[in-house]
Amino acid sequence: MPHKLYVLAVAVLFLAACSKPEEKETEAPAPVQVTAVTQATIQRIVAGDGALFPLNQASLIPKITAPVQRFYVNRGDHVKQGQLLAVLENGDLIAAANESKGTVEQAESNLRTTEGATVPDSVVKAQTDVESARTARDNAKKVLDSREQLFKEGALAQRLVDESRVAYSQAESQLQAAQEHLRTLQSVAKEEQIKGAAAQVQSAKAHLVSQETQVAYSRVTSPIAGIVADRPLNVGEMANPGSPLLTIVDISRVVARVDVPQGEASAVKVGQTATLTQPDSKEEVQGKVTVVSPATDPNSTTVQVWILIDNPGERLKPGMAMHAAIATEVYKAATVVPVAAILPGEEGGTAVLTVSPDNVAHKRTVTLGVRQGNQVQILSGVNPGEEVVVAGGLGLDDKAKVKIVTTAVEESDEDEDENAPEAPAPGKQQKGAPKDQAKPQGK
Repeated sequence: MPHKLYVLAVAVLFLAACSKPEEKETEAPAPVQVTAVTQATIQRIVAGDGALFPLNQASLIPKITAPVQRFYVNRGDHVKQGQLLAVLENGDLIAAANESKGTVEQAESNLRTTEGATVPDSVVKAQTDVESARTARDNAKKVLDSREQLFKEGALAQRLVDESRVAYSQAESQLQAAQEHLRTLQSVAKEEQIKGAAAQVQSAKAHLVSQETQVAYSRVTSPIAGIVADRPLNVGEMANPGSPLLTIVDISRVVARVDVPQGEASAVKVGQTATLTQPDSKEEVQGKVTVVSPATDPNSTTVQVWILIDNPGERLKPGMAMHAAIATEVYKAATVVPVAAILPGEEGGTAVLTVSPDNVAHKRTVTLGVRQGNQVQILSGVNPGEEVVVAGGLGLDDKAKVKIVTTAVEESDEDEDENAPEAPAPGKQQKGAPKDQAKPQGK
């Protein structure tokens, strides 16, 4: 009997010894990485992709059909506004213009003759006719008066008085006709003749302008300052209307035309700043929004935004692909945490795990704001200075014991405000912090 009790006691002690390490293993705190909730400047970014276009472009299309006589520029040359770039064959056009000049001179001579000679002679003759008619009427009047007096005295027959009266009436009618003719010459005839001669002058001048314009079309000048981007023809080849003779581009500044999602386009306004990068380069350039399209592209469901970029040295070339990040809103002293701290919450929400001084994790529901890079704004749920789990928190229960193995702060992928606090990247040890910050645990 005592032997059986001894065996039983040994078995109990053995089981107790085996179960003690298992209990200790289940109670071991979970290792986590934490970082402090901070305040920093964060921006709402609307991103889009697109390509570069010149600020201004001119395709010089000839207006006449003629062979190229001479080019003064080559592809890649810088040109000024108004600079002569090419000349087309124009000998026949110059001859036609000279002929038109002769026609103008003839028309002007005819106008001077009409105004200074023909019209005054006609007027003088009409005035002479009026004076002659007036003298004849006056004489007829005197004869009539004399015969009427003699008739009253009985010294003259009635028939002679009637003849004098008829003669007077005829003289009066002739005077009125002469006066009307003079008025016609002085008003209607004179004006019409001068108008006709002046019209001939205007017609001749218009034809001359047309011919001189044709000559001007043979001289191709640049409407803008820029660079010769294309020159498809050579000297002697035929230039035709409808085919560009030269293409000039102004790339002193360039325009990035980017497409942004229609759901975010309402936040983009003219005047906002944008940061642009090329897909194969980390170099950044700054620009400003100048145009926001009022319509959505039905095929891509995006809105096109134009961003004006200074281009010193003309390093940026039209056609380059660009990624744009447009800063639509800026929040200073915002409460931020790394994106890695965000965990799924209840009912589709979001949460973070905070760690209290006694190394206990507490799950808190948070409301998110703006995200920039790998930092996200917290509108409610945590306060600056609290520590949140950034690694090891997935699947961790609320109020679970944890062991802080390092303290880390996520670096943002985007540029932060120069006054925003800097922090080491996850996994980097903070200055003065031990590699293992686990606090002593009680049994």
